[in-house]
Amino acid sequence: MKIKRALVSVSDKTGLVDFAKGLRKHGVVIISTGGTAKTLSEAGVEVTKVSEVTGFPEILDGRVKTLHPKIHGGLLARRDLSSHIDQLSEHDIEPIDLVVVNLYPFQETVKKEGVTFEEAIENIDIGGPSMIRSAAKNMAAVAVVVNPERYGEVLVEMDKNDGALSADIRRDLAREAFRLTADYDEAIYEYLEDDHDFPPLLKLVFEKISDLRYGENPHQRAAYYRDELAPPGALVWAQQLHGQVLSFNNILDFDAAWRIANEFDQPCAVVIKHNNPAGVCVDADIARAFRRAFDADSLSGFGGVVAINRPIDLATAKLLVEPFLEGVIAPEFDEDALAVLTEKKNLRLLAMPEAAFSPETRDIKRVQGGILIQDADTLTESLEEMKVVTTTMPGEDEWRDLVFAWRVAKNVKSNAIVLAAEMTTVGVGAGQMSRVDSTMLAVKKAGENVEGTVLASDAFFPFPDAVLTAAAAGIRAIIQPGGSIRDDEIIAAANKHKIAMVFTGSRHFKH
Repeated sequence: MKIKRALVSVSDKTGLVDFAKGLRKHGVVIISTGGTAKTLSEAGVEVTKVSEVTGFPEILDGRVKTLHPKIHGGLLARRDLSSHIDQLSEHDIEPIDLVVVNLYPFQETVKKEGVTFEEAIENIDIGGPSMIRSAAKNMAAVAVVVNPERYGEVLVEMDKNDGALSADIRRDLAREAFRLTADYDEAIYEYLEDDHDFPPLLKLVFEKISDLRYGENPHQRAAYYRDELAPPGALVWAQQLHGQVLSFNNILDFDAAWRIANEFDQPCAVVIKHNNPAGVCVDADIARAFRRAFDADSLSGFGGVVAINRPIDLATAKLLVEPFLEGVIAPEFDEDALAVLTEKKNLRLLAMPEAAFSPETRDIKRVQGGILIQDADTLTESLEEMKVVTTTMPGEDEWRDLVFAWRVAKNVKSNAIVLAAEMTTVGVGAGQMSRVDSTMLAVKKAGENVEGTVLASDAFFPFPDAVLTAAAAGIRAIIQPGGSIRDDEIIAAANKHKIAMVFTGSRHFKH
């Protein structure tokens, strides 16, 4: 369809003049409104004002200017129906072949500090979305451009086709237009909705990052999407520097690793396998932190994903290439470290932008036919909130390791038990159906290193059995939420075996 008449009315005037000049080279008649018409006229572009087309002035401070049959009739008339063409002729309406519109900046306006309700309302565009939808509905004959970044593409297409646009590009432009109006209306709804956290109608917007080879298993199709509200430092902003493309399971493991590494302000190394930590260590020397984290459970760490919350140096890189790993994520990689790591052609290397890690505020879980949404578990208990409930008090080193283990346990699948010593995990029991089973698993993982460790439990002990298991293994101190109806029995068991026990007052289930 050759473009003969275009209606141009934009709030964002980026690239506008050059685009309009390109249209005029093809002999396109440009109809325009208000500020857009003024901008084009001042740039020497010939413009026909909308009021000249409609025979009616702009009224109500510009609220009504394009809402007129001579505009929407020209947009909506089907060119393949003689009855529509006859009606256009009868009412002296000329077809419009191209609409170039972007909308009042409602989203930007409501984000401004101190914006009033009246200002927000005045920035709700009416004529713009109406023209966009009319043009997009009639994509068989009309093109609609809502994104200044598409101006060049449209002109190239017109240059190739003697001023015409193909059906494919019109359909693609219409799809982008409907997406814009949908997002725009959603932003208005969200602004007017009183309950912003848990509204009665929840719409989530995600943008595709990439298709994936497959999902958790080869027979499952999959894709990777970014939340439009993704916070700074979230995994979706990572830049892959090297290695094979990310798989569905890689992404899950990188996310789990990065979350745990950012639980700590100190240098921290995390080794993840199947979404649970095989090892975690906090140490001023990141090379030593990685070595200790990996050695905590080297059998499980084989084929794992590593996160380190500091730039990777050469010494650490030399250690990272020794075992088989799926990937490494860090804020950045020194040049000489990158040279060493890229020798492993399949090793996935992810760098995070400079923005500090910012945890998400909402957590969403899928159930069949619906979702569950909750506040994200960003709670970090202070020492002042914790209470020693036994006659035995934790020593200074035990306090340090208890707090460390508690922060790790928060990120382990429940039922979660974490054993730690010297700011390093020694054994992790994850995802068992009973807490005592998780305790026995953690003790087994720790092996001969269990003696003298501390234990963190993500939720209270329902019975004293896990405490007795810990006592038999030589564990010195326990941190847990408390709140069981058998707390007295559990505290008594800890006192009997001279185990220090700390209650945090809050739990950290992770299902």
